Amino acid sequence: MDTIFAVSSGTPPAAIAIVRLSGSRAFEAAALLAGDLPAPRHAGLRALRDPASGELLDRGLVLLFPGPRSASGEDLVELHLHGGRAVVRSIEAALGALEGLRHAEPGEFTRRALLNGRIDLSEAEGLGDLLMAETEAQRRIAVRSAEGAVRRQVEDWSRRLLMLAAEVEAQLDHSDEDDVAGAHSLAGLHDAAATLAAEIRQVTVRPPVERLRDGLRVVLAGPPNAGKSTLLNAMVEREAAIVSPIAGTTRDRIEAPVARGGTAYLLIDTAGLAEATADPIEAIGIDRARAALEEADILLWLGDVPPPDHPAVLWLHARADLPGREATGKDLAVSAATGAGIELLWKRLEALAATLLPPPDLLALNRRQRDLAATAAGALDRAATQHDLLLVAEELRTARGAFDAITGRAGVEAMLDSLFARFCIGK
Repeated sequence: MDTIFAVSSGTPPAAIAIVRLSGSRAFEAAALLAGDLPAPRHAGLRALRDPASGELLDRGLVLLFPGPRSASGEDLVELHLHGGRAVVRSIEAALGALEGLRHAEPGEFTRRALLNGRIDLSEAEGLGDLLMAETEAQRRIAVRSAEGAVRRQVEDWSRRLLMLAAEVEAQLDHSDEDDVAGAHSLAGLHDAAATLAAEIRQVTVRPPVERLRDGLRVVLAGPPNAGKSTLLNAMVEREAAIVSPIAGTTRDRIEAPVARGGTAYLLIDTAGLAEATADPIEAIGIDRARAALEEADILLWLGDVPPPDHPAVLWLHARADLPGREATGKDLAVSAATGAGIELLWKRLEALAATLLPPPDLLALNRRQRDLAATAAGALDRAATQHDLLLVAEELRTARGAFDAITGRAGVEAMLDSLFARFCIGK
């Protein structure tokens, strides 16, 4: 396997740039640049020279981290350099000219840590979310996952599952021996499997991590000329959408991300929901508006007729500053022109968000993890109803396979490329 290198400290220029090397030739390459190397895990100031010409490239700190006790599980070197672009380019050019060395791909350091057992897949996913975190809530959930919260929970479920599986196997192999007929009767096995399934489902029904990572989707919908675009601009405090008195101005979905109170939102302006139109472009916009309604986490309805059914909807009395408009029967009166009700609208959104986002003090799963945990819970539920021990054992194996997929021990190679594509080169 090639030895890889990349800047891991962010894009130059900066005061300091850190270039990492990982692989079997990392120490050899460092010695070619720096000569005598410092002791492992001790920083040493060295003159770094081009191995081909002997030219001085920089003076910097060299640190060695022997594998497998390193971040990647391989021999790893850090070169702490002056952070100018020319310095970094010269070091990377010198490293790239060495046989067996190449520039790292996105996420390749973390991928090697995963393959070498330094982290599991759930921790890698948490690290990916941490790199993308823009709000405090995103950071807290991502740190918990990156630090092994999901892994520890799955390990606990797996431990209990293995105890059940061992009991089943013992009864299958030695059912005629009195001292094995043992600790669990079939009814006891059923109860234990059902209890574990119920505990897993308590976690899978919690709001998903994606709502934190991607932002709550808040869709503004209603008939043409209801004031949706004007309200969107007032909420995000910029001209995100075109506003005019002409009906049907908004033809397509307009998305505007915003963070409030540590929570990310994605506000989505939609075309007016007219009953019928002869304009084919407007018809496409209406279809997309209806699709947005189905995907909405929160619906802001600006129509004068009652809103469509939705689990989280606020019926707004928009343009409340205009004469003759009463807010009868509606949740909240707002005026984008005067700003009246906008702050109260955000408070109502924050209250709804608290019910739709993962609790900050509880474990939250992403969609992949949640689907696999639900698969395990379903297998345990079926095991709790089987009267044939062979079928019970098979369902327990299915559950164990799902747990192994959550942590990356099995069946995940197909999704690794898409996961690590989100990472920066130096990770």
